[in-house]
Amino acid sequence: MNSFDFEVGNVAVGRGKLFLIAGPCVLESESHARMLADSIQRITSDLGVPYIFKASYDKANRTSIKSFRGPGLVEGCRILRTIGESTGLPVLTDVHTAVDCAAVAEAVDVLQIPAFLCRQTDLLIAAAETGRAINVKKGQFVSPWDMKHAVEKIRESGNERVSLCERGASFGYNNLVVDMRSLPIMRGFAPVVFDGTHSVQTPSAGNGVSGGQPEFIPVLTRAAVAAGVDGVFLEVHDNPSQAKSDGANALHLNKLQGVLEQLLAVHAAVS
Repeated sequence: MNSFDFEVGNVAVGRGKLFLIAGPCVLESESHARMLADSIQRITSDLGVPYIFKASYDKANRTSIKSFRGPGLVEGCRILRTIGESTGLPVLTDVHTAVDCAAVAEAVDVLQIPAFLCRQTDLLIAAAETGRAINVKKGQFVSPWDMKHAVEKIRESGNERVSLCERGASFGYNNLVVDMRSLPIMRGFAPVVFDGTHSVQTPSAGNGVSGGQPEFIPVLTRAAVAAGVDGVFLEVHDNPSQAKSDGANALHLNKLQGVLEQLLAVHAAVS
């Protein structure tokens, strides 16, 4: 057991059991989010996979000003709190500004720092000071060894519950590539989650929106689990072509069980 392991509700992070963070990119409606939470929970319960629900109340980093951002802070936090209370699941959401952190922490269990903001000191400190677990996405422009500084900002603010999330590195324009070496490097100083859906994104490649190559989600997540990650992050949708955000790189709900079964087999083999 590593000294940096911790718990989020009933999910143990960094203790050798593969866990899942999954849900829609953005809250499209309360009923839709609840349907996905329930559907994913049934699948993970049957497979024995610890599960954290995720969805964003505000997507502040959309490519176009015309893109859907979500229900906003007040309504979004109400929905997230309701889902957590009614399902018993731990809940994760993104925070984009330091002033939102305290309010969001009252509604969810994990505050996630978006990749573009992983070096924003005030945001990292404000999130840390809530006492909630923090999942920091590695910026597409940041080396894996430099992510230790984000971890130090959080830990030195009095919060030991921090994990890092790999989501690919910029590879020219409108493309990402995953360097699997980053996973054991970052795991040297924090638990590591692999984002299998944003890693197949083609950022801003779709005339004002991002594209994606979801056919590569299974192979990249299998490779990441083989490399020893603690958890997997997947944006899951029941109708990706109609999703209001990041549908082009989302995993279809009907494929989730098969992907998880593969990941569990890989995890068992390398453990």
